[in-house]
Amino acid sequence: MSLKIIVLAKQVPDTRNVGKDAMKEDGTINRAALPAIFNPEDLNALEQALRLKDTYPGTTVTLLTMGPGRAAEIIREGLYRGADGGYLLTDRAFAGADTLATSYALATAIKKIGDYDIIIGGRQAIDGDTAQVGPQVAEKLGLTQITYAEEILNVDEQSRRITVKRHIDGGVETVEGPLPIVITVNGSAAPCRPRNAKLVMKYKRALGAQEKNAAPACHPGVPEPSYPELYETRPYLNIPEWSVADVNGDLAQCGLSGSPTKVKAIQNIVFQAKESKTLTGSDQDVEDLIVELLANHTIG
Repeated sequence: MSLKIIVLAKQVPDTRNVGKDAMKEDGTINRAALPAIFNPEDLNALEQALRLKDTYPGTTVTLLTMGPGRAAEIIREGLYRGADGGYLLTDRAFAGADTLATSYALATAIKKIGDYDIIIGGRQAIDGDTAQVGPQVAEKLGLTQITYAEEILNVDEQSRRITVKRHIDGGVETVEGPLPIVITVNGSAAPCRPRNAKLVMKYKRALGAQEKNAAPACHPGVPEPSYPELYETRPYLNIPEWSVADVNGDLAQCGLSGSPTKVKAIQNIVFQAKESKTLTGSDQDVEDLIVELLANHTIG
């Protein structure tokens, strides 16, 4: 059997490098002040999708992401690893979206794509840690959902049911669900495969419309479209961009207008030990440490 898989992926600010300029006055993230990376758990989700593609011939993997023009890099990264294509939701009206507005935008885009069996994404994004978008997309589309997935074990062609191993508090469980379905994947799942050299060569000039129109200096690392004819003769190098109008979205439910969540502050908190103790490997030091940990109820 062949499957049609949509991978929800996000370009996120690297929260390991949060500084004083990380937040704007309106409470939104100042993305220009932070390096942009592929959300880690979305990479885990991409790997599960690519494994299904390896297992079931004819399967297609399509990435869907939302962000500014530079977020087309997420689509390229997916193509380098084995995805078949992708769509970038990009419009000023999408800016400042919380999880509710984000899930609305993604759901409208998925409806436009139309044909799908599995929608898969990371459990959560590191710039919010809410784990809400995947379940909200499932709710808006009226689909069954499986969360906290660690491995997709099997897809049965006759029953059109999928078997998934999920990691929850207290253990691991194996569950089944009907297709189509939404699945969110933990960071403890298998890491994503590296870029494929041949695919990098094939897709290195894949660009979105905004990247083609911008000066190369505005997008460091983005290849200059030196050969315009390529985009006519090789249509797979064109990364489609969709606006709110393209997906028939309601402006009142997009971006800041559709976001009841407001961020008041962003801080980089570093935990530091107030005191430290150096121990040797002697039996006496180890015994004293155990006694101390038992006394303060750290263990036992």
